[in-house]
Amino acid sequence: MVRCGQYLYDSYMQATAAPSAPQRHGNILNFNLFGESAHLPDILHCETIAARSALHDWELAPHRHDRLHQMLLLTAGRGSVQIDEGSHVLTPMSLVNVPPGDVHAFSFQRGTEGWVTTLATELLDEILSGVGDVRRALGNAFVVAMPDDARLLMAGIAREFAGRGPARALLLRGLASTLLGLAARHAPAVSDEGATVSESRLFDRFQALLEARFAEHWRVTDYAQALAISATHLSRITRSATGRPASALIDERIMREARRYLVYTNQPITSITYALGFNDPAYFSRVFTRVTGMSPRVFRRQMGGQQDAPAP
Repeated sequence: MVRCGQYLYDSYMQATAAPSAPQRHGNILNFNLFGESAHLPDILHCETIAARSALHDWELAPHRHDRLHQMLLLTAGRGSVQIDEGSHVLTPMSLVNVPPGDVHAFSFQRGTEGWVTTLATELLDEILSGVGDVRRALGNAFVVAMPDDARLLMAGIAREFAGRGPARALLLRGLASTLLGLAARHAPAVSDEGATVSESRLFDRFQALLEARFAEHWRVTDYAQALAISATHLSRITRSATGRPASALIDERIMREARRYLVYTNQPITSITYALGFNDPAYFSRVFTRVTGMSPRVFRRQMGGQQDAPAP
């Protein structure tokens, strides 16, 4: 398995920079497809696991995709995936669901077989419009064992992607929709007991806003105003969906970003403080400790990240 903090890249590297030469400074590596800076040139992208990982000695360093959703299906061989702070062993018919923004790294046994299908968030929005809890299920990273139907779907996507037959785009949309539905059906359950349809939609809208605005340090009242509801109503909705108030979800989202910086970069904690929009490193440390139960420095050490470097 790729160890936390083993690879540290500069996310602003030029497209011509070799991904095999890590930069020991800067932010979390942010790619479209691994090693590429160009946007998806097609409705989606599908390739074998070997196509990209074999170029990097069967290991893909920690990285994320801001506007891409990926699903990987391993059909033969073995591997492992690290998503944020969790590690999972991959065996035949393991499916990995990676939502946009989640830091992930792969390590594969040589000769491992399978496919990776990548969808732009615009296509994902189009497919998932009006389908209820599917978006919420797929919005979480997970690894699950899949039936053989998934193999047939991935093979079909790969075949259509490689071809140029009539109605290609329509078929790719349909196959991708079916794959997303099958993944959502086998995804870990997302509890939402007692919520009305209206509340579920509001919670989904809150989650989308949170993802877009967390770095701006919006508070509960800001999100409530954007949703045209009261702050009390918003917290009631989040408690119904997750058991936690909106303020806790807001803090947890920005602390999740902080954890990623601490594990996957060697930026000094002071630099991380300012990168995340905090004005005071001491205040950032207090918030981090309150949310996670340990200081940023202790968390970085326990997760095996780089030691904090002196501020420049």
